[in-house]
Amino acid sequence: MGNVANDPGLASPELPAPEAGAPAIPGLTVRKAMEMPALAGARLVAGAGGLDRVVRRANIMEVPDILPWVKPHELLLTTGYPLRNTPQGFPALVTDLNDRGLAALGVKLHRYLDRLPDQMVDEADRLDLPLLLLPDAVGFDDILNQVLTGVLNRQSAELERSWEVHHALLSVVLAGGELAELAERAASVLDMSVFITTADGRVLAAGGAPTDLDAWRDTACFDETGRFRTEYEPGGVHHHADVPGRHAVVPVVAGRVDHGRIVAFTRDRDLDESDVNLLERTATVAALAVNKQLAVTAVESKYRGDFLRDMLAGRAGEREQIVAHCEVLGWDVDRDLVVVVAELDPGPGPAPVTGLELRPAQERFSTAWQTVVARRDGKAPVVGFAQEVVALLPVPSGADVDVLIRDVVRGVTGDGGGGRRSFSTGVSRVLDDVTRLPGGYEQARRAVHVGRQMNGPGSLAHFDALRSFRLISLIEDQDELRGFVKETLRDLAAEADPDMADLRHTLKVLLDTNLNVAEAARMLHFHYNTLRYRIGKLERMVGAFTTDPELRLDLALALKVLQMRSLDHDH
Repeated sequence: MGNVANDPGLASPELPAPEAGAPAIPGLTVRKAMEMPALAGARLVAGAGGLDRVVRRANIMEVPDILPWVKPHELLLTTGYPLRNTPQGFPALVTDLNDRGLAALGVKLHRYLDRLPDQMVDEADRLDLPLLLLPDAVGFDDILNQVLTGVLNRQSAELERSWEVHHALLSVVLAGGELAELAERAASVLDMSVFITTADGRVLAAGGAPTDLDAWRDTACFDETGRFRTEYEPGGVHHHADVPGRHAVVPVVAGRVDHGRIVAFTRDRDLDESDVNLLERTATVAALAVNKQLAVTAVESKYRGDFLRDMLAGRAGEREQIVAHCEVLGWDVDRDLVVVVAELDPGPGPAPVTGLELRPAQERFSTAWQTVVARRDGKAPVVGFAQEVVALLPVPSGADVDVLIRDVVRGVTGDGGGGRRSFSTGVSRVLDDVTRLPGGYEQARRAVHVGRQMNGPGSLAHFDALRSFRLISLIEDQDELRGFVKETLRDLAAEADPDMADLRHTLKVLLDTNLNVAEAARMLHFHYNTLRYRIGKLERMVGAFTTDPELRLDLALALKVLQMRSLDHDH
């Protein structure tokens, strides 16, 4: 997307990325706090595994009931006065403090306590809760002042960097940049691999080293179609045993509408609240870019949709005019194509797990098709109409059409997660001339409707595979169809009777094998004589179909009608 008119736009500030392998603005950890002058003489006696806990406040414990006032990320200082006569209570205290998210516990000895109980030290080691022996000569007020000053300095630095990141990313959008540019800039300033996805996890843009992006796509966070598994990844920082490093997820929200996710991965450092804050800034800017892109797409889609509708109706002009106009729209239709029609299956959509509103289902469905097809061929037309999505997919010479279409459908469907709806798809014959699109469109529409009747929701049907089902689907008088089935199948037409369904299946296999009893017995896993007995029973019910070819034709048609109208599938 270029700048409006000839406006040069705002200059994009060059924001240096943090050094590789180091967080931009680390939180004040216990390790860092111990480097301050007031704590320089403190000695760590337990909980070395928790030195990277973040300190955000400090407090003094000199009353027995301190627990209700303890807050997460707190450095708690004490002389042991509250428990001076009951030192055996310290291990339980350590457990309770850890449960409340304490960052560290500092104890000053020799006034009320001469030593820390071994059980207390062991418990702190077990929980990785840093336990510090404080210098006698340092006052608690000095420790409080220095720690709180350090916390405020860190918070101020975090806010300053957050604003710098926000300004750098906002300049990309104001200069006319799209999501791809935004993702690249975000990856640069945050020193992470960044993905921008739809609400159901379909990747719209990504930034970072290509090898790193490919490596993250191969992790369990993505399904085999490349969709980020949003249903398993709520907002916040995550670490999975089978995924290296850390990653953070934040929603992209505008006007209470869930537009997608920002996902950032890193291998070599921890992520904390400051990283999430920076990603939230990124998500705010991304929401602007998404809304702008939606507005532009809505206008462009109207013109594309109008012209494709004219093409499908045969009103777009001569072949040369169609091809030339499509080139202006960025489409290449001067090649072998198939028309694909996809429709959402009836039924309510899943409720959004975020509590936010989702964009309309048909709009999300169209975006999914456009994203997946564009990844394979950026010049293939894909347009969403009110009730369907229509795509003109190119067919390379010698390609297997079924494999090609199934690959695209698999990409749109993903693994079924992320709140996506079931849909049915119909495919036309291969068209070697764009002027044949109206006929191909009707073929694809017929295929999607008949396929759903035959196989239920989520079907994929090719027009050439419909055969006699195409003719049956043209008969709108269902009473006539039901009468034909009842007259032909007689008692076998009872759909609710499992014995009749079993016999219908036997009859279908016999007809499919052209009355080859040995082959039918093998397919049905029956003894040869058992199948002979069943044939006799079937002939007593419907007539001598083994010797009457006209009856066999009627029976085959009746079974097809029953399959279409009642979805009575093969076993």
